[in-house]
Amino acid sequence: MEAAAAALGVSVPVLRFVVCFALTLPCSYLWRFVMGANNRHAYSALTGAVLSYYSFGVTSNLHFAVPICVSYLSMVLYRRRCGVITFFAAFAFLIFCHVIYMSGDAWKNGEIDSTGALMVLTLKVVSAAMNYQDGSLSEEGLRSAQQKYRLTKLPSFVAYVGYCLCCGTHLAGPVFELKDYIDWTEDKGLWDPKQQRPPASPYGAAFSSFIKALFCMGMFVFLTPRVPLSKYSDPSYYEWSFLQRVGYQMLSGFTTRWKYYFIWSLAESSVILSGFGFSGWNGDAPKWDRACNVNILEVELASSAAQLPIHWNIHVSTWLRHFRPVCNFNPQYFEKGAILDEIFLDVYERLVQKGKKPGFLQLLVTQVVSAVWHGLYAGYLLFFINSALFIAASKVIYRYQRAVPESNVILTKVLQVVNGVFSSFVLNTTSIGFMVLGLRETLAAYSSIYYSATIASLVLTVFGAVVKPPRPASTGQFKPKKVE
Repeated sequence: MEAAAAALGVSVPVLRFVVCFALTLPCSYLWRFVMGANNRHAYSALTGAVLSYYSFGVTSNLHFAVPICVSYLSMVLYRRRCGVITFFAAFAFLIFCHVIYMSGDAWKNGEIDSTGALMVLTLKVVSAAMNYQDGSLSEEGLRSAQQKYRLTKLPSFVAYVGYCLCCGTHLAGPVFELKDYIDWTEDKGLWDPKQQRPPASPYGAAFSSFIKALFCMGMFVFLTPRVPLSKYSDPSYYEWSFLQRVGYQMLSGFTTRWKYYFIWSLAESSVILSGFGFSGWNGDAPKWDRACNVNILEVELASSAAQLPIHWNIHVSTWLRHFRPVCNFNPQYFEKGAILDEIFLDVYERLVQKGKKPGFLQLLVTQVVSAVWHGLYAGYLLFFINSALFIAASKVIYRYQRAVPESNVILTKVLQVVNGVFSSFVLNTTSIGFMVLGLRETLAAYSSIYYSATIASLVLTVFGAVVKPPRPASTGQFKPKKVE
C-alpha cells in the first residue's frame, strides 16, 4: 500500500479511502441480489461498517455509533422533540470531532479521517429525526416537503443503521430521506417491480457516471501540480500584478472543484447501480437524478451566483432547502421567473415567519450553519459569509436584468454576462478561504486582491437594499412552477 501511494503521489490514508470508495460499486451491485427487506437492511449496515473500518479504522464506527444511537434513542423516548435533540446533539458531537482531530489541517495536508463521513451522517440522522418528529403533527400547517417525508412509524434499529450506512453513502453522500430508503428496500413506490412501468435498468446510467468520474479525476490530477496551494505562502506570489494574483486564485478555485466532481460522480454511479438512484420517468426516458450531487456545467457556467447552491452539493442543499433537486433543472425559471425569491432553505424556513419571504439575515444564518458543519476554521466561516454576500449581490444584478424590457436584447445579454463574470470571480476568489483554512492565510489571500470580491458583493447588496430595481418587465407573462 505504501509503495502504491508513493507511486501515485498521495498519502496511504487517501489511497485507502479511494480504494474503499471504489468498492462501493460492487457493494451496491450485490445489494440488488439480496432478497427481503430485513436482509437488505442488515447487508447495508454490514457493508457500510466494513467500508468505514477499511477507510478509517475501528474508531470510525465508534464515532458513527454516537449520532446514530443518540438520534434513535431520542425518537424512541421523546418523539415530540426528537428532531431538535438530534440536531443539537449530532452537531455538538461533530464539532467536538472537528476540534479534536483538526480535520481541516489533515485534509489540507493530504490526510483523511472519519470526520468527513461524520458530516454526511450528521445530516442523515437530523433529517430522519426531524421527519419522525413531523410525523406526530397534523399535516395541516406543514410545508409540502414535511408532508412528503414525514414518518408516522419508527423503523427498526437495523433498518435505521442500514439507512445511515447503505452503499457507502455516508462516506461522501449523497444525503437522502429515510422514507425513500424504506420504500426502496421494501420495493414500494417508484421501486415497485409490479407496477405498470417498473424501474429501468441502471447499468447505462451508472456507466456514464463512472466515465464522468474518471474524467474528473484526470482533470484534478492534471491541474493540481500546476496550481499548488503552497504558492500562497510563497513571497513571489505577492510580487505578481493584481491581475496575475486574481488569475491564480480563479484557477485555484477551478482546480479544487474537480476533486469534488470526481468523488460525487463516483458516488452517483454507485447509488445508480444499486437501483436507488432511479427517480421516475420523463416520457420514455428514465431519470436518475436522485443520486446527482453536482451539475458540473451549471456550476462552471453559472449566469448567477444564486444558482450555485442549486447545482453544487445538491443533496446538502436539499437538507438545507427542502426542495427536490433535479439534474435537469429548467433554466427558464432563472431567466424569466421569480424562482430565486421562491426558494426557501430548511434552516432558512424555520427562521422565517409564515407568510413572509426570507431575507439576507436568514441567508447569512444558513451559510454560517454550513460553515460550522464543515469545521471551526476561519477560512470556512469567511468563505460562507462571503457566499451570503455574493448570492445576495448576484440577485441584485438579476433583478435589474429582469427589469429590462424583452425588446432590449443587447442590454439583457450584457447584464447576463456581467452577472456570470461576477459570479465566477467572487466564487473562485473567496473559495481560497475554503482551501487554506487559517485566518492569517485567508486574510493574506483576500488582501492580495484588495478584498475586491467582498467589497464588490457588499456594495451591490447595500445598493440593492437602498435603490430598489424597477418592476420586472415580464410580470404577468410568466409564472414559475411551484418548487417543492
